[in-house]
Amino acid sequence: MFTSTFRLLRILYTIIRFRLDVFIPFELSPWYIRYSLGLVCAIGRQKASENKGERLRLALESLGPIFVKFGQILSTRRDLLDDDIANELARLQDKVPPFPGEVAQAIIERDLKASVDELFAEFSVTPLASASIAQVHTAKLHSGEDVVVKVIRPDIEKTIRQDIGLLYTLAHLVADLSADGRRLRPVEVVTDYEYTILDELDLAKEAANTGLLQRNFVNSELLYVPQVHWDYSHRNVMIVERISGIPVADVEALNKANVDMKCLAERGVEIFFTQVFSHSFFHADMHPGNIFVDVSNPKKPKYIAIDCAIMGSLDDADKNYLARNLLAFFQRDYRLVAELHVESGWVPKGTPVHAFESAIRSVCEPMFAKPLKDISFGQVLIGLFQTARRFNMEVQPQLVLLEKTLLNIEGLGRQLYPDLDLWVTAKPFLEKWMSEQVGPKRVLEEARKQAPQWAGQLPQIPNLIFTALSQMSHQEERMQAQTKAIEDLSGELKKGRKNVPFRLLGLVSLGAAWVITDPASLSHLKEADFASMGLFLVGLYLLVLKP
Repeated sequence: MFTSTFRLLRILYTIIRFRLDVFIPFELSPWYIRYSLGLVCAIGRQKASENKGERLRLALESLGPIFVKFGQILSTRRDLLDDDIANELARLQDKVPPFPGEVAQAIIERDLKASVDELFAEFSVTPLASASIAQVHTAKLHSGEDVVVKVIRPDIEKTIRQDIGLLYTLAHLVADLSADGRRLRPVEVVTDYEYTILDELDLAKEAANTGLLQRNFVNSELLYVPQVHWDYSHRNVMIVERISGIPVADVEALNKANVDMKCLAERGVEIFFTQVFSHSFFHADMHPGNIFVDVSNPKKPKYIAIDCAIMGSLDDADKNYLARNLLAFFQRDYRLVAELHVESGWVPKGTPVHAFESAIRSVCEPMFAKPLKDISFGQVLIGLFQTARRFNMEVQPQLVLLEKTLLNIEGLGRQLYPDLDLWVTAKPFLEKWMSEQVGPKRVLEEARKQAPQWAGQLPQIPNLIFTALSQMSHQEERMQAQTKAIEDLSGELKKGRKNVPFRLLGLVSLGAAWVITDPASLSHLKEADFASMGLFLVGLYLLVLKP
């Protein structure tokens, strides 16, 4: 708790130090905030606004990797930010202040258990680029291959765990304050983010992710993934092939190379949807610092992806609901959008579909007054999110990475080609994918996937058939026995019902015999005693002996 409190105080100090209050819209705040804190912050605010983008970048850098990641995400949304702020935040992608190269060299030698001279023919102590979690150095193997060496920042895990602890504290606070806070599921979101960012600290996992992404796009014309040198990859060090390409954010260089920017933007969208729906494994950190362009064929440019530390995936149910939601939205089938939200469990089962449909229509219909190319997926998500608050829609942690990546892709695509129509590119792909989920092709694909398992079970089929037939035979015998028992019981019940009057008469006879018997005359019988004995015998017969 002390650590979280200290970290929170440092964040507040950073906000004051860098005058980040210029980003607070005091004019929209309640009057008591506007005329108290707002008046205090107004002192020197005009001067502070002159270079607010630079100060925001410096503040995020000083707060550490989690905040740098936040700035990286913001930097791709130029449709939401002023150019000066976006340009400053873009520097967070690969221009974070580096740590000393000698420290990186010591980490390499410690992890790989060999000196730099033994490992490389050449090694540059000066880093090529530096990011929030790691930095990279250029090198050459003794075989002559050019490589880059990625090294995790020293002691970075301690800082990240402190920030995660603070986020958990804030998440629990938000969840406890209101129903809206619980609906946002902040604790689950932080847990998901903790898992993701801690994975970034293990370069062995990143190497494995890189290998899988490379296999998914082997011989692809859309995306190239550099080769991992597995013998040199460990938890804190990773060595991969050095690629050459133009950074995707360097639009001026791309234009000089006569790159078809429309094709480049559309291919980026196609890569995203291919990863999500066809591979179920997508690069979830696609900010411009991790993307380069191979311009050897400028009319058909190819993307180059690096830094596969953060990857996402969706199960078949989420993919199906997501595709159907997107198609229904752009077809203006708001009824289906509402039904899918209820069916998937994203909103409570008791949600009135007609009311939810009406609310979605009121938010989304005005968007279609604009051309499709001008519709922002980011604005759509924000609008739907605000609408769903009324219907207790919970945040889906498994979709957080996907939403973030979609926002990155849209922002990047619009930066490359402002007239990018995301829907024109995405619709054919989604329709094709949906058609492949039903019909003969899907059946054959599932049969192909299950064939190895079926082949392994094939030798067991005769025994399984024999066991099943034996069980059926025994089951039939048991059924016959049960049927006979039921028939016998039924007969007994019927017989019992017929004998009820006789049993009652027997009871009456015994009772009468008891009444007329004189205990004092048992030593010398009288006529009444003979009558009593007769009644007793009749009663005994009717109660016990009569079948």
